[in-house]
Amino acid sequence: MGFFLVLKAEVIRGFIIMRRYWFASLTGIIVGYGMLMGLIIGFMHGGERFSDMAEGAVTGSLNLIIGIFAFGIVGLFTQGLQGMARTGELEQVCMSPHGLVTNFLARSAVAAVSSVLSLSIMIWLIAFTVGGRGSLHFAPVETLVLLGLTYINLIGFGFMVGGLALIFKQTGQIAILIRLGMIALAFPAQQTVEALPVFLRVIVHILPVTNASILLKDVLIEGAGSAIYANYVFYYLLVSCLLWTTIGIACFRYMENWSRDKGTLGAY
Repeated sequence: MGFFLVLKAEVIRGFIIMRRYWFASLTGIIVGYGMLMGLIIGFMHGGERFSDMAEGAVTGSLNLIIGIFAFGIVGLFTQGLQGMARTGELEQVCMSPHGLVTNFLARSAVAAVSSVLSLSIMIWLIAFTVGGRGSLHFAPVETLVLLGLTYINLIGFGFMVGGLALIFKQTGQIAILIRLGMIALAFPAQQTVEALPVFLRVIVHILPVTNASILLKDVLIEGAGSAIYANYVFYYLLVSCLLWTTIGIACFRYMENWSRDKGTLGAY
């Protein structure tokens, strides 16, 4: 019940911010679209015509957007906790009857929905620009299932990384490296994972983002639809969700209690 109360408050806060700073939201989408198009034209498919690069451009931008989504969700925990510690907000949230974990679950859920909406607009604009709308397949149920599992996967990992900020405070550099690594995993996922030895392939499949990148590409680009449920990668994603969520929240709880005991929870 506490989670839904916090979630309601976060949704209301999100709508207020969106309405008040609509210009920033709009320019963010435009700038993001321009940067992705620059990458597509300048680096991914240099020298090709739009008509020749349509499908590859949409596929590449989809992988990159998945990585950006992961970058943002994990950053919510690391940068969010650091920012709250600086301003003294962290102590206030910890004194809430709902607890730090519940508050961050609600915040991350609202941030994830907002991020998915804006990134969906960007991928559609890119497909429209390069004439690749035919490369996108509409599968709402499978897409929502995969996005939900991706979110669960990422919050477990985010809690684990965010817990480090409770103890060490200044974790910006290592957090950025981890988030960039997620983009690197998402971008070439399907092309490289299958070529790895079995042992390394299992490790890569357990890592966040890899499975989501493969499956979302199968659904949205290849039109796999409900066939993804028969794909072994889908079950790797389920195992990864269970693994990272359990480990992440357990580690976060331990680090939060350790900080409370040492009296350094909000000391920056």
